[in-house]
Amino acid sequence: MQRRQFLAAASVAALPRIALAAPDRDAELRAMLDGLSGTPSVKLGRVSGFDPNGLSASSRIDLETVRAGLEADSAMIRLFPIGRFGRSPYVIAPNAGAWREAVPSAQRVEAETTQIEADAQRGVILPAPLLAKTRAGIGAAADKAGGAAAQALRKQAALLAELVSRAPAEPGTGRFPGGRDYFALLLERHYGRIDPAEAHRIMLHKARELTARTDSVLRRLGYTKGSVGARISAAFKDPRFLYSDDDAGRDRAVADMNAALARVPEHLPALFGPLPPQCLNVATVRMTRAEEAEGKQGYRTVPTATTPGAYYPDLKRIRDRPSWTLPAVVHHELLPGHMIQLPIEVAANPHPLRLEYAPAFAEGWAIYTEQLMASEGAFAGDDHALLGHLHWLLFRIGRGLVDTGVHIGQETLAQTSGKLATLQGEAAYFAPMAQDIERICIEPAMRAAEALTWLGLARKGAAAKRNGLESLRKFHRKVLADGRKRFAMIG
Repeated sequence: MQRRQFLAAASVAALPRIALAAPDRDAELRAMLDGLSGTPSVKLGRVSGFDPNGLSASSRIDLETVRAGLEADSAMIRLFPIGRFGRSPYVIAPNAGAWREAVPSAQRVEAETTQIEADAQRGVILPAPLLAKTRAGIGAAADKAGGAAAQALRKQAALLAELVSRAPAEPGTGRFPGGRDYFALLLERHYGRIDPAEAHRIMLHKARELTARTDSVLRRLGYTKGSVGARISAAFKDPRFLYSDDDAGRDRAVADMNAALARVPEHLPALFGPLPPQCLNVATVRMTRAEEAEGKQGYRTVPTATTPGAYYPDLKRIRDRPSWTLPAVVHHELLPGHMIQLPIEVAANPHPLRLEYAPAFAEGWAIYTEQLMASEGAFAGDDHALLGHLHWLLFRIGRGLVDTGVHIGQETLAQTSGKLATLQGEAAYFAPMAQDIERICIEPAMRAAEALTWLGLARKGAAAKRNGLESLRKFHRKVLADGRKRFAMIG
C-alpha cells in the first residue's frame, strides 16, 4: 500500500518531464524518422535539415540522438561496410544468422553468404573457435531443412570450411585491418566519442578500486586466503545463505527481495523528489512453475498508471543464488533502477531510433542506482549484502574490460577467462563466463558502453551531491526527464 500511495499527490508539474507540447511538429518529426531510407549519409542529411523549433523536449532528444548516431553510422559504412551493420563485424555467428531461424529463408542465407565472402576479402573472418561452432550449427540446420534452404545452408557451410585456414585463432576487432578504428566507431555509436584506450584505463581504475573494497569486506567476513575471486567463490558455497531447492526456498527468496524493496521508498524523496506514482507500484513476483522448469531468464513488466509492475527473477538454479546476492538485484531491477527509469521513458514515447542510438543508457542507469543505494547506506551493517553488491559491480566492470581487452588489447580467450575468474570469481547467475565472453567477442563495444555510462553517471552524480542534496535531485531529474539519451547529452 505504501508503494502505491507514495507521492501520489505530487503535482504533475513537479514530475520528471514527459513529452507534452507541439503535437504537430512532433508528428512531423516522427513521420520523417519513420520514413528514413537510403544510406546513413542520406539519412543524416534529412535529419540535420529538420528544424527543431516547436518540438517537445522528448522529440528534441529524438532528433539529437538520431543525428549523433547517424554521424557515427556514416563514418562506419564508409570505412567498414561489413557484418551486421552497427552490431557486429560478423554477419553470422553462433548467436546470429538465418541458419538459426525455425524455417530458414534460402534468400536470406544466400545474401549472408555473399556478405561473408565480401567481408573475408576485407580480412574480416569469424575467429576460429566461433567459426567451428557456427559451422556445426549450420550443418545441423541444413540436415533439418529442405529444398532451396538446405542447399543454401550447405553452400554457406562449404564457404566457411574454405575460410578455416584464414580464420584468426583468437577473437578481437583489432586483429583485422582497421579493426581498432572500427571498435572506436562502434563505441561512439553506442556511447559517445572516447578513445578506447582511455575507456579501458577508466574501467581498469574502477576495477582496482572495487577489488580493494571487496578484499576489505571479505577479510571482515573471515575470507583471507586466495585471490578476491577465489574468496568470493568460497562465500557463494556457504550453506547458511543458500535457499532450499523447492517451493519453500523460492518463495522465501521472493519474500526476501520484497522485504528489501520495502526499505527503498523512504530514500527516494531525498534522492529524486516527486516521482510518477506508478514507479512505486512494483514488486518481486515468482515465475510460474512452467517458466521455472524451462529455465526462463528473469524478466520485468513495466508499471503503468493502471497496472502494477513486477520483476520475475530466474530461480531455477536456486542453490546458485545465495540470499546476500539478491538485495542489489532489487535496486537494479526494481527501485530505484529500471522501475523508475522505464515508466518515465514509456510516458515520453521515444522514437524507436532513439532506443537504437542510445542503447547503453537503461543498463548504465540501473548499475548507477545500485551504487547510489550503497552510498545511501542500503547495505550498512550487512557485509554479506555489501559483498553481493560489490560482486555485481565486479561483474559489470569485468564485462567492460573484456570488451576493450579483447578488441583493442588483443587479449586471448584464455587470458580473458583467467582475468574474469580472478576479478569476480563466481559468474553472474544469468551470464556464465564462457557464454558472456563469446557474446562480447561477437558484439563489440556494447558492454564497454554500458560500463562507461554507469561510471559517467556516478561521476556526475558525485559532483552534484557535493553541492548538496537539492543539486543531486536536480541532476537525477534531468537525467530521467523525457527518457533515455546519449551520455554526451547529459550535462
